[in-house]
Amino acid sequence: MSVLRGFLWLLSFLVLGDILVTLAGLPVSAGVVGMLLLSIWLMLCGKVPRDLATAAQPLIGVLAMLVMPGVVSIFFMFDELAGYWTAILVALVLGTLLSVFTTLWLMNRLMGEETLGNE
Repeated sequence: MSVLRGFLWLLSFLVLGDILVTLAGLPVSAGVVGMLLLSIWLMLCGKVPRDLATAAQPLIGVLAMLVMPGVVSIFFMFDELAGYWTAILVALVLGTLLSVFTTLWLMNRLMGEETLGNE
């Protein structure tokens, strides 16, 4: 029952994101907006509810499969993206580097210096 409640939480934030994107006409995925809302809600709560953690844990293991449909759809858009490959490559490289550095900075800040081997 805990997993079902957790999935209902996840689905609720997805639906909230979809409503917000539809009403505001945002050019962003409803899933992204839903995850931002979920992140904000979790920061305000200060903890992750057990039901949500129970439902989310197995999803981490299949994360690549959850992202795969968006990645595969790019193969059908080669003609439309023909003139944008330089911009796409720059965005991918910069986005990857920024996400890695941000993750390292957050890990360093949240875990503390002594737990990262700087003893």
